[in-house]
Amino acid sequence: MVKKTLNLYKDSFAGLSTDIWWLAFVTFINRAGTMIVPFLSIYLGDYLELSLSSVGWIMASYSLGSTVGSILGGKLTDRVGYYMVMFWSLLYTGFLFIGLQYITTFEGFIVGIFITMIVADAFRPALFVSLNAYSKPENQTRSLTLLRLAINLGVSFGPAIGGLIIATIGFNGLFWIDGVTCIVAIALFRFLLKNKPFERKELVETEDKRTSIFKDRPYILFLGIVFLMAFVFWQFIVTLPLFYKNIYALSELQIGLLISLNGGIIFLTEMPLIHKLEESSRNKIQIIAFSLGLFGLSFLVLNLTNWIGILVIGMILITVAEMLAFPYTNRFAMTRAIKGKEGAYMAAYTTAFAIATTFSGKISLEVIDRFGFETNWYVMVVLSVIAVILAYILKKKVAN
Repeated sequence: MVKKTLNLYKDSFAGLSTDIWWLAFVTFINRAGTMIVPFLSIYLGDYLELSLSSVGWIMASYSLGSTVGSILGGKLTDRVGYYMVMFWSLLYTGFLFIGLQYITTFEGFIVGIFITMIVADAFRPALFVSLNAYSKPENQTRSLTLLRLAINLGVSFGPAIGGLIIATIGFNGLFWIDGVTCIVAIALFRFLLKNKPFERKELVETEDKRTSIFKDRPYILFLGIVFLMAFVFWQFIVTLPLFYKNIYALSELQIGLLISLNGGIIFLTEMPLIHKLEESSRNKIQIIAFSLGLFGLSFLVLNLTNWIGILVIGMILITVAEMLAFPYTNRFAMTRAIKGKEGAYMAAYTTAFAIATTFSGKISLEVIDRFGFETNWYVMVVLSVIAVILAYILKKKVAN
């Protein structure tokens, strides 16, 4: 049994290019340093002593910057190429993260985080497009999964170490580590990976009428699903850490360890899981729909009991949902893109995600401030159910 499991794990990595492995390594270095993000809402509330409403506006600014960065990154990727966008985005992001620690006012942090996220998230569409250069088409889903594996391995280290750093030297150390690791990551990127061209895929006959994203109705519907998915998932970043601290009185270290469970599960199981699903004949949109249902369930269970163990169950559910939803929504976006518009399609995907997070943090914190966490979790359940319904509508449209 153990040998069979190990062979499955080994087979799931077989055939991936050396460049993809290097890209995953660079991504791991970068993500291992992003320790401040899970603690940002706590930092703003406890360290800067801002109200929940003010924290909500700053998190909205965070996500709005991400939206602008995604749009800008997509346009720049189509114009100057993925490589230059990735390089300069990572480099400048490092210096901006270091500078954030010196901003202590509400107004200043709104502007600072907005600019930082514009630069940081210009990276994301370029990263997705780079898979066309560094991965074979038949390996793109697994290559994307490997990148997510690297991200989540970094994330599994980050929160635990971040919680320890907060307990010993304080929040300022996290900003320095975030910034320095971005700079280290881009140095490795420049040394290990070359700027490779890729052959743009031709349109298939059934898609000849798609001259832009706005004429691609199934993709517009898909973006609506991504919006709802991201709105719900963003609770993992903004409201769940506050829930753990305010309702269950967990310390920053305990919160970091709980969040690290997410990255640890993904590291151990996502690659073999995706490998087995890729070998099966399961409908990809149906997998997305199932994952959306799990997102809703992960929040529903939080309202069922006050038992502290439910936090672990909720974390496991949202993690499985993430493992299924993110690779397959990314894959759908990449395979749906038309010739010469790869950057625009991926920018639309990341923009839908970013717009959702812009509203998610602010709206959820207002709901919590007025009605409590329980109401907010029920709202997430309803949005998840709507997303599942839309996914099945999309399945029928694509089939037709």
